Amino acid sequence: MKNEVLVIGHRNPDADSICAAVGYADFKRRTGMENAVAARCGETNARIDFILDYFNVPAPRLVSDVTPKVADIMRRDVEFAREEDTALDALSLMDEKKIRVLPILGRDDSLKGLVSVFKLSDYYMPSVRRMSDTRRVETTLRNIVKALNAQASHLVRPETEESLIMMIAAMDLSSFNERFKKFDPSKVILIVGDRLDIQRSAIDAGVRLMIVTGGLQVWDAIVHAAKEKGVSILVSPHDSATTALLTRCSSSVMRIVDSEFTSFSADVDLSDARHKASTLTQNIFPVLDSNRKLSGLFSKSDFLVPVEKKLILVDHNELSQAVRGADHATILEIIDHHKIGALATNSPILFYNEPVGSTSTIVADFHNRDGLDISRPMAGLLMSGIVTDTLNLKSPTATAKDRVILERLEKIVGMSASELAEKIFASGSILSIKSPNEAITADCKEYAEKEHRFSVAQVEELGFSRFHEKKTALLEQLSRYADKNGYLFSCLLVTDINTNTSFLLVAGHEAFRNTLDYEEVEPGIYDMPGIVSRKKQLMPFLIRCIGQMEPLRNPAPV
Repeated sequence: MKNEVLVIGHRNPDADSICAAVGYADFKRRTGMENAVAARCGETNARIDFILDYFNVPAPRLVSDVTPKVADIMRRDVEFAREEDTALDALSLMDEKKIRVLPILGRDDSLKGLVSVFKLSDYYMPSVRRMSDTRRVETTLRNIVKALNAQASHLVRPETEESLIMMIAAMDLSSFNERFKKFDPSKVILIVGDRLDIQRSAIDAGVRLMIVTGGLQVWDAIVHAAKEKGVSILVSPHDSATTALLTRCSSSVMRIVDSEFTSFSADVDLSDARHKASTLTQNIFPVLDSNRKLSGLFSKSDFLVPVEKKLILVDHNELSQAVRGADHATILEIIDHHKIGALATNSPILFYNEPVGSTSTIVADFHNRDGLDISRPMAGLLMSGIVTDTLNLKSPTATAKDRVILERLEKIVGMSASELAEKIFASGSILSIKSPNEAITADCKEYAEKEHRFSVAQVEELGFSRFHEKKTALLEQLSRYADKNGYLFSCLLVTDINTNTSFLLVAGHEAFRNTLDYEEVEPGIYDMPGIVSRKKQLMPFLIRCIGQMEPLRNPAPV
């Protein structure tokens, strides 16, 4: 949909990010923004899938990149001709649709090439040095019949594609016979009027095809002689000049197709396509899929059309956490409950940031403020977002407002928050169903503090049994992840929602690890009793530790 507004959460989305995006898109549509569409910029997990399935709500559209792409400017409704069509078919279509370039598709729908107005004019109006080409016709007799709308008196091998030479009998018999000696009769298309002497002479010589113009009668004796000599005869309703032109236009379109061209795929960044196209003389570019089938077309002039992606960010407010390409998009609104990071916009926007435990709380409150009834499925999603982000109000981020909103949603859903929480948290263990590499990025966010970049991930579990089985592999993957991204450190907070306690796994620079004042129960693993909130408890602690570091001699993670 053009001009749509994507309501989208952060990368590696958690349940609150997904639920808030769906809920806020619903709110915006119901309050006048009909083109609001819920989206996500990462894959869902088992818990999110459970929530969506339980309340029978489809997952938001996956949009991993909003950088302007070729797909944003290409025209999808494209006229085309087939490889079995004639040049006349192509020319007629181009004239009717007022287009300069026509794609030619094969029988398997793959793109065979392009036919341009320039290519057609070069074919039908060759240079003086190639004037003999105006006589050449490469086609089948069946195509000539079609082009002329002719009546066939006698046809021999009508489906055979041949390279033929066209002659017009506009002279007396002696001059014709003298000129005719220069050609192989079996390759000649003779265009003639009611000149019986020339007709007989041509048939005796064995021309490939004789076309009688003006809709004139062909005598039975001529037809009989043609059959004996294997000569094909057509009757054209047109005069000689028109017949000659249309006969030449009956050539197979593949004879004039340009098979050397530059194409693009729909997912190429627009900036890259613009740079490449600027170095080429080609003006129209096909867009092909992986099977070389035509997806669309665009021209150089289409680069002049502004491509505007519109976003509403929920559950985050930093570009480092936003969908790729957000810096090229127009951000209309931000609805969040985290600390305010560095994000600049070109114009004023609605920025709503409230210190509550969940963005879903804010979205539900917006519905209430506007007097909008919330459907049970939508209430279930928003309730799930609050339950997961506040650990069913046990997290220190939970507020009195979260509790009030949750109680309202319980009445709509007809289920207690505790009952829903038990179902959600029992629906899947990240450490059980994900590989260590996937687990450390499942709910991972990148942060920047002073000159340092780092990542913080969190998983919630019912007990630590899976954690103890995988802790070594998790640490190894954290170390690789930190090194790959050039982070000061990467860490993973593993939280037991039953006991409200956590273990923190840290891989990174020694200068940072030396500032951590929690008990290091094993190398790189810290016992953090009572720490369950990444936002309100862990992040302030990590930022304080960064501030206490000694100056780094080697900035690279180890």
